Amino acid sequence: MSGAALPLLGPERLQPLLAGYAAVRRAERQRLLLGGAIVLALALLAGWVAEVRPAVLWDRGGEFFGYFGRLFTLEAGRHAGTGVWNDPAEWFWGLGRWMRQLVDTLLMAYVGTLVGCLGAFLFGMLSADNLVRSAPLRWGVRRFLEICRTVPEIVFALIFVIAFGLGPLAGVLAIAIHTFGAQGKLFSEICENIDMKPVDGVVAAGASWPLMARFAVVPQVLPGFLSYALLRFEINVRGAAVLGFVGAGGIGQDLVEAVRKFYYNDVAALLVLIILTVVVIDLATGWLRRRLLGAELGQ
Repeated sequence: MSGAALPLLGPERLQPLLAGYAAVRRAERQRLLLGGAIVLALALLAGWVAEVRPAVLWDRGGEFFGYFGRLFTLEAGRHAGTGVWNDPAEWFWGLGRWMRQLVDTLLMAYVGTLVGCLGAFLFGMLSADNLVRSAPLRWGVRRFLEICRTVPEIVFALIFVIAFGLGPLAGVLAIAIHTFGAQGKLFSEICENIDMKPVDGVVAAGASWPLMARFAVVPQVLPGFLSYALLRFEINVRGAAVLGFVGAGGIGQDLVEAVRKFYYNDVAALLVLIILTVVVIDLATGWLRRRLLGAELGQ
């Protein structure tokens, strides 16, 4: 059975449709151009206020690459003046000490992530609109989480160094507080997107709020929570390395000392160790996240 062909519209009916389509496209182009002009104007204004000078970048940009050239040129030993790869033993002369400090950095990130995520696990649910009816409670929890994630980690670390002295404790506390605030927000959004049918069923059966959270909420959100926690651990490893700049322990302390004393080869070696560690953690946590998401989707 062949279908009948639709009749073509005549010019008197087709012309108004084409004119209307052209008008819509013209309005879209005008909005696009206007939006682009506004974005460009704001970018130029921001660059002017921030004193971003392209001429300076062009004239002195070579110094940036020159610094990296010094990082990877040996300054001592039999192969002084050549590339660091010509004498790895001289380049990584402090490998044993640096690896111990790197382990301290990883432990700081791990403990801080664990403590922060455990707190965020509870407070994220307490700030979810669909799980807590008390508006004042939700408001208070959200403001508390905002404070914890708004203050930079390095500021918290500096405060704790003053309070408790130099060492990893200050770094762990700083990472835990910032992780608590950031993950609490993410966990809250996960909770607000769950299926409410199990929650309504458990509440209708007379369950208390803790039981409702345990049996109706946690099974739905746990894979997402774990996935975000692994991602946060990767972020915190980088953060823990920076916290050493204020005396919070870890490999960052030797890194800032090398930068201040212009030990270029040590700076390069420490950066290589940190980058390799982050790459390995990124690969491992990425694999775990894919496994968790696959389990959540039933694959």
